[in-house]
Amino acid sequence: MAKFIYKMQNILDIKYKLEDQAKTEFSMAVNRLRTEEEKLEQIYASIEECQRKIRESSENKLNVLELNYLAQSVEYKKEQAKIQKKQVQVAEINVEKARVKLNEIMVDRKTHEKLKENAFEDFKREINEQESKEIDELVSFRGSK
Repeated sequence: MAKFIYKMQNILDIKYKLEDQAKTEFSMAVNRLRTEEEKLEQIYASIEECQRKIRESSENKLNVLELNYLAQSVEYKKEQAKIQKKQVQVAEINVEKARVKLNEIMVDRKTHEKLKENAFEDFKREINEQESKEIDELVSFRGSK
C-alpha cells in the first residue's frame, strides 16, 4: 500500500511554528496591557488616598504644609495618570496588532491544512482508482481462461 506524503509538509510545519510564536506574542501583549492597566489603577488609588487625607486634614487641625504637600501629590499623580493612560493606549494598540497578526497567520495555516486535506483526498481517490483497475484486470484475466 502506498503511503501519503504531503509535499509541502515542511511549509505547514513552519506555519504551525509561526502560529505558536504569534500566540506567544499576543499573550505577552495582553499581559503587558494588564500590567499597564494595573499601574493606572494603582495611580488612581493613590490619588484617592491623597484626596482622602486632604479631606481628613481639612476636617481636623489645619496644617497648611501638609495640605500643600498633599495637593501637590495629587497634581503629580494626576500627571502620572495621564502618562500611564498613554501607556495603556499603546499597549491596547500592540494587543490589537498582535491579534491581527495572529488571525492572519491562523488563516494562512488553515489554508495550508485545507490544501493538505485536498491532497490526501486526491491520494485516496488515486489509490481507489488503481485498486479498481487492478480488480478489473484480475477479473478480466480470470474471465479469459
